[in-house]
Amino acid sequence: MTLPLTDPNKTPAERQGLEEFLDYFRQVVRRKAEGLTPAQLTHSVASSSLTIGGIVRHLTLVEESWFLEVFQGGELGEPWASADWKSEPDWDFDSAAGSTAEELLATHAHACERSREILAEVDDLDLLTVRSGHDGTKFNVRWILIHLVEEYARHAGHADLIREDIDGQTGD
Repeated sequence: MTLPLTDPNKTPAERQGLEEFLDYFRQVVRRKAEGLTPAQLTHSVASSSLTIGGIVRHLTLVEESWFLEVFQGGELGEPWASADWKSEPDWDFDSAAGSTAEELLATHAHACERSREILAEVDDLDLLTVRSGHDGTKFNVRWILIHLVEEYARHAGHADLIREDIDGQTGD
């Protein structure tokens, strides 16, 4: 089964465009992982250690971190809470090894749905986060959406190169 890919509206309002492009790149990354075996999910190219499984796991963390932790001020649950980030700063990428595509995509889908629910409660893109960044300044919701579009688009490009190396699949 190929996951659906919905193109963003060609004439969106600001929020609609941000949300639709975020959903579009979420779909692209998910399609890159679809149908891969656990071994294929750990495949890397050239001198990079980046894998499609690692990308999906990382983007799951990104969803939870930005919406639950930074925006709402909540605490991350498992598996993030018990990770030793100091000794393994790339734990989110590396811990995907051994997972199936179905497991990674289900966890990612749950995180995305939770993000959408949180975002649905926001009326104003200028609303500031509860938590501040490393420099002490807060982010507004608009910045978070722009950042997530950038994050997903970058990793979608990485996943595209890796998937092509695995089985020749290109597109999206």
